[in-house]
Amino acid sequence: MEGVVLILLLCLTFGAMLGVHGEDPYLFFDWKITYGTLSPLGTPQQVILINDKFPGPEINSTSNNNVVINMFNQLDEPFLITWSGVQQRKNSWMDGTLGTNCPIQPGTNQTYHFQVKDQIGSFIYYPVTGMHRAVGGFGGLHINSRLLIPVPYPDPEDDLTVIINDWYTSTHTTLKKHLDSGRSIGRPSGVLINGKNAKGDGSDEPLFTLKPEKTYKFRVCNAGLKSSLNFRIQGHLMKLVEMEGSHVIQNEYESLDVHIGACFSVLVTTNKEPKDYYMVASTRFIKTVLTGKGIIRYENGKGPASPELPEPPVGWAWSLNQFRSFRWNLTASAARPNPQGSYHYGSIEITRTLKLVNSAHRVGGKLRYAINGVSHVDPETPVKLAEYYGIAEKVFKYDLMPDSPASDSPAEIVVQPNVKNLTFRNFVEIIFENHEKSMQSWHLDGYSFFAVAIEPGTWSPEKRKNYNLLDAVSRTTIQVFPKSWAAIMLTFDNAGMWNLRSEMWEKAYLGQQMYVSVLSPERSLRDEYNIPDNFLVCGLVKDMPPPKPYTI
Repeated sequence: MEGVVLILLLCLTFGAMLGVHGEDPYLFFDWKITYGTLSPLGTPQQVILINDKFPGPEINSTSNNNVVINMFNQLDEPFLITWSGVQQRKNSWMDGTLGTNCPIQPGTNQTYHFQVKDQIGSFIYYPVTGMHRAVGGFGGLHINSRLLIPVPYPDPEDDLTVIINDWYTSTHTTLKKHLDSGRSIGRPSGVLINGKNAKGDGSDEPLFTLKPEKTYKFRVCNAGLKSSLNFRIQGHLMKLVEMEGSHVIQNEYESLDVHIGACFSVLVTTNKEPKDYYMVASTRFIKTVLTGKGIIRYENGKGPASPELPEPPVGWAWSLNQFRSFRWNLTASAARPNPQGSYHYGSIEITRTLKLVNSAHRVGGKLRYAINGVSHVDPETPVKLAEYYGIAEKVFKYDLMPDSPASDSPAEIVVQPNVKNLTFRNFVEIIFENHEKSMQSWHLDGYSFFAVAIEPGTWSPEKRKNYNLLDAVSRTTIQVFPKSWAAIMLTFDNAGMWNLRSEMWEKAYLGQQMYVSVLSPERSLRDEYNIPDNFLVCGLVKDMPPPKPYTI
C-alpha cells in the first residue's frame, strides 16, 4: 500500500512540474423535449416542455465550464435550440442555428458540447425551428464568476431567473401557417412572467418567496416574439449590475425596458412592508398595452399585493434616454469578456462599415422581410456545412447583399441564402437603420459588440462624433427605435459561421437574418475547431467523407 501511495505522489509531483492540468469542469444535462398542455392565459393550449418544465430548466454554469447537453426530440417535428449570447470561441458548430446545424429529427437525440468563457452574466436559450419559440422551449442560461474573480457587489441572498415574454394563444403550427401564407402573426394575446400571469383574485401562488431585509439578484430576460417589455417591481427600486455578460455602472431604476433577446441582472432589496408585491411586465410601443403580473411574497408577510400597478413609461424617447444611461463598469475585474478586440476600441481604425437597412416586402403576394434587399432562406444543407465540405457554390453565393443598400426601400428583393464574407480580425462598424414605424432588435451570435450609439433619423459618417468611444457596454443585442439607427463596433476574430438576426421572430422567420462567414486563412485549430465526431450532417454532405481536419 505504501508503494502505491508513493507512486501516486510521484505522479502528482511530476505532473505539476510538467504543467499537466485536468480539464475544466463538466456539467451534464439530459433534456427531453415534449409537448404538454398548460393554460398560461387561462385557456388550455399546447406548449413545448423541457423535462416537463415551462419555461425550461436553468443552466447554471461557471466560467470555463464545459456544458454537455444530450437533447432528445420527442416532438413530431424537427427541433433545434440556440444558446443566444454565449460566445462559443472557435466553435460555431455548437451555435444551434439552421445555418450551422441540422435540426434534430423526431425520435432522435443530439449531444451539444460547448465551453462558456468569461462572459459572467445572464443569457437565454430558445428554439429556432419554425415558430416553436412561440410556445416554449426557452429558458435562462447563467454564467457565474469563478471564486478567484470577484464581482463588484456583495453575494446576494439568492439568484433568481425571470423570463418575460409576449404570448399568443394560437398554436405554433397556426402561427407558422399565417406566415407561410403571407400574413403577419398580428398582435400577441398577453404577457407572461415565468410562464404565468397572475389573476389577482387571491388564488395566485407567488413566483418567489423572499426573506425581509435581504438583497436578491434577479436575472430578467425577454424571450418573446414581437414586443419590447417594460419590467418593474411594485414599490421596489432595481439596481442594474450586469447585462449580457458585462458589468455596468450601478444605477437604480424604477423600471427597465427589456427588448427582445436582451437580459439584465438587477439587485433588489426587500426593505418594504412584509406582504405581497407584483412584478409587472407590459408591452411597449404598441397602441394596446398588454400587462403580465407575478407575485413576490415576503416570508411571514401579511396582506395581498396592491391592485394599483406602477404605471409604465410612455414613448420611446424615454427608452432611448435609458439606453444612454447604460455604461460599462471599467473598474470591475469581471465580467470583462474579451470583446473581440481591445478595451480601447475607440482608438482602433475602422476597416469596414456595413449599413444594414431592414425592410418589408411582398413577394408573390406573400410577406417577406429583408436586409439590404436580400431575404434569407435556410437551404437544406446548412451554409456552414456547405462551406466546410467545400461545396459552397452548390448551396449559396457569397456577398449577394451589398455593404450598404442602393436604396433605402428597394422595389424588389432577392430571396436566397444571405452569407456575407468578413475578413478575419478586421475591426468593423455595423449600422442598423430602421426606416419603419415599428421597433427592431438585433442579435449577433459568437461575439460581444460595443453598442456605441442609438439616435433618431438616418446615419451619416458625421454621426460618429456622437459615439460613446469610452465606456459603451459590450453586449450581444441592440434595439433600434422607429425611424432611428444604432451603431455597434467589434473585431471579427472568432472564426466560424455566425448568425446575425432580427429578434422579432416573425421577421427572422421570413428572411430578416444573415450569416457572416469569418474564415481564418491558416485553417488552424488555433482559430477554429474541427467538426465534432458526433455532428449531425444533412443535405448534400450527408454521404460525403469529412474533409481533412485542421491541425495546429
